[in-house]
Amino acid sequence: MDHEADAYRTDLMTITRYVLNEQSRNPEARGDLTILLSHIVLGCKFVASAAGLAKLIGLAGETNVQGEEQKKLDVLSNEVFVKALVSSGRTCVLVSEEDEEATFVDPALRGKYCVCFDPLDGSSNIDCGVSIGTIFGIYMIKDKENVTLEDVLQPGKNMVAAGYCMYGSSCTLVLSTGNGVNGFTLDPSLGEFILTHPDIKIPKKGKIYSVNEGNAKNWDEPTAKFVEKCKFPKDGSSPKSLRYIGSMVADVHRTLLYGGVFLYPADKKSPNGKLRVLYEVFPMSFLMEQAGGQSFTGKGRALDLVPTKIHERSPIFLGSYEDVEEIKGLYAAQAK
Repeated sequence: MDHEADAYRTDLMTITRYVLNEQSRNPEARGDLTILLSHIVLGCKFVASAAGLAKLIGLAGETNVQGEEQKKLDVLSNEVFVKALVSSGRTCVLVSEEDEEATFVDPALRGKYCVCFDPLDGSSNIDCGVSIGTIFGIYMIKDKENVTLEDVLQPGKNMVAAGYCMYGSSCTLVLSTGNGVNGFTLDPSLGEFILTHPDIKIPKKGKIYSVNEGNAKNWDEPTAKFVEKCKFPKDGSSPKSLRYIGSMVADVHRTLLYGGVFLYPADKKSPNGKLRVLYEVFPMSFLMEQAGGQSFTGKGRALDLVPTKIHERSPIFLGSYEDVEEIKGLYAAQAK
């Protein structure tokens, strides 16, 4: 038995240890956010396990060998997160991509936080093994006893924490509590998320652009000009590479680590864009800004947006600071 290796394995920065360290920096903290995050982490571990087995044991809306009806993985993931969040005793209202209405927690179990989440983003990719993920954003609610839908419709800049968990070749959880961005990878032998990407900073400028070019005929002029410039730069620089997975978590994760820009613009078919504000645009924009990038809607800073409906959509351009700055310049020029 290699005692030295085992000793090293116990000196790892786990996500629990990291969140507790963050808590100790705030003397007034009572540990509520720490408890809530630990319940989110548990939900992510459960979904990671189910996602890996999805095709093997028929978690795809089919009937298994015992003749039992299996729930689709996205429905199962939603139930897992709703139960994990309610049982934490730290939430008062939940907004899920899977549920038409917001879920108001039983008054006896209420805490001071609102969680907006997409339990399984990119779930149409399950069958072909492409990375999928969970996205979440956390807000504080002023009066948990009298919480209303209005309390949920806050601008993204009010978030206290945001993150995503990507289920792919490895299971990676990326988190920000407003003090930079850190990435953790699930070690299956320990059942723990270990800090593998400390203090993620997105490069100032990237060599990759990520967009669904199948929508090109419906784009507005600034988007079309930007993509044209990516492919045919006039300043003698090399063209950017196109990388588009079609799973927001995977595309944003790559953008965060390698730099570049991810865009899902408004177009003639979807004039308000396609991605949802509360549980896709806001959490990813929060992470991007915390990592030194920026996020833009075509009209302004994404985190300044004030939603009017829980499933509201918005165009989004996010990524490296200079690349998004270039897009902002093209929209400003069009507005003149």
